Amino acid sequence: MTSEVADAHDRAIQDQFTRQATGFARAQELHADDVVALVVEAARPQPGDRAIDLACGPGSVACALAKRARHVTGLDATAAMLEKARDLAAREGLANVDWRAGDIYRTPFADNCFDVVTCRFAFHHLETPAAAFAEMVRIAAPGARIVLCDAFASDDPQKAAALNAMDRIRDPSTVGYWTLPYLRGLFEASGLGAPLVQRFDVSYLATDFVAKSFPLNDDRAGLLAIIEASVDGDTMDSGAHWTPEGVRFSFRSAALSAVKPG
Repeated sequence: MTSEVADAHDRAIQDQFTRQATGFARAQELHADDVVALVVEAARPQPGDRAIDLACGPGSVACALAKRARHVTGLDATAAMLEKARDLAAREGLANVDWRAGDIYRTPFADNCFDVVTCRFAFHHLETPAAAFAEMVRIAAPGARIVLCDAFASDDPQKAAALNAMDRIRDPSTVGYWTLPYLRGLFEASGLGAPLVQRFDVSYLATDFVAKSFPLNDDRAGLLAIIEASVDGDTMDSGAHWTPEGVRFSFRSAALSAVKPG
């Protein structure tokens, strides 16, 4: 990957997540207590733990971890998201969490320094996910719990391609959703063994999803048409179906977790 391509992708992330920050922070589909709890329960934070949430966004996971761990760091590349995270921590009266601007590939932390390492709904934005996962493992202490949570694409290449094509229009910073076997393979290739996997769906009403998006060329009508057209044959493997309110569809998602040996 050339530096020009990397810089363009970084600009796309900054643009999208600066504009998305307010709506993203309010999205109950992603930040409701029961959804956040899937990651927290997989991480099993203990009172003496030092934890980090990478690509922390508006801070919902980091703040939930902070209620059970000794100290939590949230790291994100977008200033607008970190501002939302600070606001959330202040509202919840949390003094044991700090927020850092940083790069998920090159964090400013020593080896083996966190007891819990999490990352949620970010890997589909990463051009080199294996490098990011290696960084998660590097900063995890022996015995640390490592949790990767993201939506994933179908094992059917055509349906995976359709999902990724839609989401790249919806959010030009999307690289692509990886398959569940690929995500499992990140753990296995890193010496963590087969991860525990908890699957779940993140469901949206298509009109709400589109209204909160900043699609390519601001073409919300075109984006909605793509999602509605996917109902026939479930072409994105999203369970898309018509309801009285319109089309509802889901992102197939999973929280994968393992313990670092040591």
